[in-house]
Amino acid sequence: MAKDKITLTLPDGSQREYTSGITGYKVAESISKGLARAALSITVDGDIIDLDRPITQDASIAINTWNSEDGKYTFWHSSAHLLAEAVQALYPDAKFGIGPPIENGFYYDIDFGEEKISQEDLSKIEDKFIEMARKKSEFERKAISKKEALDFYKEKGNEYKVDLIKDLEDGTITFYTQGDFTDLCRGPHIPDSGAVKAIKLTSLAGAYWRGDVDSKQLTRIYGISFPKQKLLKEHIERMEEAKKRDHRKLGKELGIYKIDKMVGSGLPLWLPNGTILRRTLESFLREEQVKRGYKEVITPHIGSIELYKTSGHYPYYQDSQYNPIKVDDEEYMLKPMNCPHHHRIYSSDMRSYRDLPLRLAEFGSVYRYEQSGELSGLSRVRGFTQDDAHIYCTHNQLKQEIQHTIELTQLVFKTFGMPVDIRLSYRDENDEKYGGDSDYWNRAQKEIKEVADEMELDYTVAPGEASFYGPKIDFIIRDAIGRKWQLGTVQVDYVMPERFDLTYIGSDNNKHRPVIIHRAPFGSMERFTSILIEHFAGDFPLWLAPEQIRILPIADEQHAYATYCFEKLKQQGLRVTMDDRSEQIGGKIRDAETGKIPYMLIMGAKEVKAETVSVRRHKMGDVGTFKFSDFISDITEEIETKALPNKD
Repeated sequence: MAKDKITLTLPDGSQREYTSGITGYKVAESISKGLARAALSITVDGDIIDLDRPITQDASIAINTWNSEDGKYTFWHSSAHLLAEAVQALYPDAKFGIGPPIENGFYYDIDFGEEKISQEDLSKIEDKFIEMARKKSEFERKAISKKEALDFYKEKGNEYKVDLIKDLEDGTITFYTQGDFTDLCRGPHIPDSGAVKAIKLTSLAGAYWRGDVDSKQLTRIYGISFPKQKLLKEHIERMEEAKKRDHRKLGKELGIYKIDKMVGSGLPLWLPNGTILRRTLESFLREEQVKRGYKEVITPHIGSIELYKTSGHYPYYQDSQYNPIKVDDEEYMLKPMNCPHHHRIYSSDMRSYRDLPLRLAEFGSVYRYEQSGELSGLSRVRGFTQDDAHIYCTHNQLKQEIQHTIELTQLVFKTFGMPVDIRLSYRDENDEKYGGDSDYWNRAQKEIKEVADEMELDYTVAPGEASFYGPKIDFIIRDAIGRKWQLGTVQVDYVMPERFDLTYIGSDNNKHRPVIIHRAPFGSMERFTSILIEHFAGDFPLWLAPEQIRILPIADEQHAYATYCFEKLKQQGLRVTMDDRSEQIGGKIRDAETGKIPYMLIMGAKEVKAETVSVRRHKMGDVGTFKFSDFISDITEEIETKALPNKD
């Protein structure tokens, strides 16, 4: 029986009572007229729906504007439909595949038939897009039977939509119409197209229908849209800055890494400068882990297939794993995860409650199959190294251990000057996606929320984003130009102790199950390095820079003093080189600037006589003349404090 009154809980925890059947727009209007004008959609118990849909049950809600992720999701979803409407007007014979919102914008996969679309055609489509948007067409939702949906698209000759509809359950199918365009879609959408004021179609790509290389290749048009022209202008400026910071370009220029076809796609070779950078990152985390009682382990690059069947990684992640390797009568796999190996290390000895928490850490290499079109520099590879750790603890120790892992992760990102957003990733109602008992899940979700609340963290909750064996805390960092990247995670796991029969002897002399925390602040050393290169634009903090100091003698007469300083700096453990070429000093300085060397020491006759050094800082120029001993003292402190470079 439907309720006459319902209670809606707002994001701040406050509650309001409404008549059952109230729409999201009316809820927004009851809060403020301004919110109603800005509202794009409403999220109800984790599901984003249209503002004109009725709400009939008690629920937690959030009104979505442009400033929220769910608001942008709705805005870009509607923009994908506007793109299709514009294409339909210009190319009436075009057939449409799928057009989802993505992290930054949207795309639509389109079969243009005999038409050949090029980059030059995008401006024409943009103009038509804006023309359609200005009509302020409402997005109208209509439930439709499966037969009607199939008949509609068969009449249009669109085999792609027919293929999609065949997999849908009758009674769950909806169409959306705006203007003259109708699309198979479950929503949500913005109230009308007039909210979209600016558009940029960014690129074209080929895309096989449903990712099947044996199917027809469609044209994928990528785009991004905004509610104000000013926001588009700012986005374009950020994209230009992002091009300058592209880790693939800087990685080559700075000698960080190389992808070699003979070695294999997606398998990076770390060059000397990149190896210094990576080892320095590892040393930083190792030192912090030692302080916190972690024990480092090393595990093989392959493992028996039975190991991954027990863990559930095979067949759960079968599509992203390489085929098994047959050795004699056994099957092995390239290691897709470090976790199962660590669980076996835990099982190698009888554990007592006095041994817990046991914190095992490893910089472990793993291998995942990625399609060639998805590979990108260091950010998307086929072989990578995770800064994995697994903490085995009692139930009573769990909350404190979660807190400690959060504090370590926060320290890591603070060290690099990266602001952090926190997301609690829970399971959704699709039980097939997850392993383990629902009671364990509920307990784990409750515990990570309690820790987040006790630490007064500012977080959002994301149903459906959990891993298959447990809820997690995700850390989303923002880099120097405002882009967001999901990096570190802290996951609570009640499932693997059951699957691997992990136990410890409690104070009652009985066997008990430990709880596992999975933890990886960097996530992947490769991806983190790619983000770090772009965050700093290659201008690394002194402690991290592969080459920290370059000595530049002006003439041959200064070589003896330059060599003396070079040796002294090396003895201090500093990464220093000397440019003793017979070149003009201006050319040497330009080369050091291009190489983004933090410090240059200029040595002429005056410096030799006074036993000083003239110091230049990258991007800052001349910073003065110092006694050599004072310079060593100053940069040693800069390294020890891990000071960040001057943003100017």
